[in-house]
Amino acid sequence: MPAKFNQDTLPLWRQDFRLTLRLALPLILAEVGWMSMGIVDTIMVGRLPNSAVAIGATGLGQSLYHGVAIFSGGLLLGMDTFVAHAYGREDLDDARHSLVNGLFLAFALTPLLMLAVSFWPALMRRFGISVELVEPMRPYLHALNWGSLPLLAYFALRRYLQAVNVAHPIMFALVSANIVNAFGNWVLIYGHFGFRAMGIAGSGWSTCWARIYMAACLAITLLWVESKRLRPGRSGRIRVDISRMFELLKLGAPAATQILFEVGAFGAATALCARLGPVPLAGHEIALNCAALTFMVPLGISSAAAVRVGQQLGRRDPNGARRAGWSAIIIGVGFMICAGTVFVSVPRLIARLFTPDPAVIHVGAQLLLVAAAFQLFDGLQVVATGALRGAADTRTPMLANFVAYWLIGLPLGYVFCFRLGWGALGIWIGLCGGLMIIGSALVIAWHKRMLR
Repeated sequence: MPAKFNQDTLPLWRQDFRLTLRLALPLILAEVGWMSMGIVDTIMVGRLPNSAVAIGATGLGQSLYHGVAIFSGGLLLGMDTFVAHAYGREDLDDARHSLVNGLFLAFALTPLLMLAVSFWPALMRRFGISVELVEPMRPYLHALNWGSLPLLAYFALRRYLQAVNVAHPIMFALVSANIVNAFGNWVLIYGHFGFRAMGIAGSGWSTCWARIYMAACLAITLLWVESKRLRPGRSGRIRVDISRMFELLKLGAPAATQILFEVGAFGAATALCARLGPVPLAGHEIALNCAALTFMVPLGISSAAAVRVGQQLGRRDPNGARRAGWSAIIIGVGFMICAGTVFVSVPRLIARLFTPDPAVIHVGAQLLLVAAAFQLFDGLQVVATGALRGAADTRTPMLANFVAYWLIGLPLGYVFCFRLGWGALGIWIGLCGGLMIIGSALVIAWHKRMLR
């Protein structure tokens, strides 16, 4: 547990809560903006003639693409630690060195990401997913794939900017990208301004252009920020450094693997629900979108925790790092308790926002009740993961996610779904159990690390 509040430390705790919130709020809005693009896509394709198939195919494509893309972006998460530590000890040259090599990594990873995504449609057919879902998903994935380079460039630029306390342009890029994406959806999905109606493929192309826009916003911000900070006569260490890239990968690979285990678990759950048919899959997508939206808030807090813990350790202030981590965890848990309360209170109303289909609404509302049960533990695990990353520990979250999701949660979900006949509800109950284990384990790990 965090250190006790007393008269001497209370001002320090107040300051830490304030600093954490100041950095976290724009990052939270950025994460919500990131997630809301997927939700807007789902809502807009849900108005197509066959709502269940459109939502199911789009959701399946999003899950499959993001599983690979976020793993690739996760390989850049080592920048959080390297840049924050360098910024904490006021070594901006080293921070820029990490940025340059992070961008080179992003360019190198892009063709591998695009190649991996191209195999998904064929693999889904071999897995037993119906042609009814796979065929409309195919052009949607193709469109998303062309946005891979700007997406990874955005990841690298964002990691650097937030680690040097430049967070508001990140928020602006994501919020304004939603306008670009929504307008593009309206034009390309339904066919306006002379464009032909492309259906769900139009949603993929709209997302691709929104990602190009996001990367451009952060690139312009970087040039502006660095023009103010660069000292006369100093160019910094702007060079390709294999050893630095290896160090970034050494720290980022476990973090990326942890994300792969987490996103992959929900992707596997999506694929299992797809075997149940369009209606259970559509209900699953509604609940998953809602749970992912609330998850974006503690995810933004997690990024702030990684930066603040890393900066404090760069300043050789372990007590400050401890307060930074616990203040972030407390804020994240408080929000997720509120989110769970909303899910319990109006599940059918929330599901009705996505579709008019009564059968889909019933499944979605049922799964939202399970989502409400794991909100607290989802907040615990994601913020604790960020705090541990700031302390250069990316292995513990990786191991916790592997054991809890893949050895416990998903096998139980499979048994509940197919052996006991509980359907999509059984899969979600298994995932809920896994999240409870991960959240508890990572908070204990953070506590023990701070004791050391």
